[in-house]
Amino acid sequence: MAAVSASMLPLLFFARASGLVVAALVLTWALAFKSSFLPHSSSQEDLIYAVLHPLLMVIGFIIISGEAILVHRWLPGSRNLKKSVHLCLQGLALSSGIFGIWTKFHGIDGVVANFYSLHSWMGLICVSLFGAQWMMGFLSFWHRAEVRMTRVRVLPWHIFLGLYTYGLAVATAETGLLEKLTFLQTRRNVYKSCPESMVVNSLGLGLALLSGFVIFAAVSPKSHVPVNKPKCLSS
Repeated sequence: MAAVSASMLPLLFFARASGLVVAALVLTWALAFKSSFLPHSSSQEDLIYAVLHPLLMVIGFIIISGEAILVHRWLPGSRNLKKSVHLCLQGLALSSGIFGIWTKFHGIDGVVANFYSLHSWMGLICVSLFGAQWMMGFLSFWHRAEVRMTRVRVLPWHIFLGLYTYGLAVATAETGLLEKLTFLQTRRNVYKSCPESMVVNSLGLGLALLSGFVIFAAVSPKSHVPVNKPKCLSS
């Protein structure tokens, strides 16, 4: 059973703390400023879908997928256990991402009106890449013996695409925050120094810090404690 190295503990702590701050900020934004998510008066169902989108994409997709990346660093136990937990967390994140995009198909302006921006295009690409990554990991996990050599060759690409997709998800969220805040400030006269603007800007900064800690933890080399073998005493 491998223990977490002392050098990784501060990094894992800051990654978890950043995740909690991001979750608190997106919950505050979604629940305290609900009227900002629908520019016109609409039904309660439309409001729920509009609020669910940032919650699912930030907490369900970004934070949980980040935790899945960190599993290899903090979870004690066998390698197969870590892979199982990693796969389950990534599956939960993928489900949240798919459902988060699905909520936009129920927008009051229709499907096309909700998929015209850079944010929407990046989101579709990100979730598609994430789904392909998860499927590759799923097949590799359940067919270890048959694809052992293939898995060894594919593993570096799997790691690269996993981190790239995670970074792309954070970048997509940042474009979404910028798009929403720009709309609020130009069309609804939301001041740049108002509480809502501060919450959204803090959320963007928190996401940037979170992604930095998670990616740094993922690429940091594992430290191995040397084991000193007992010397034979000569008689």
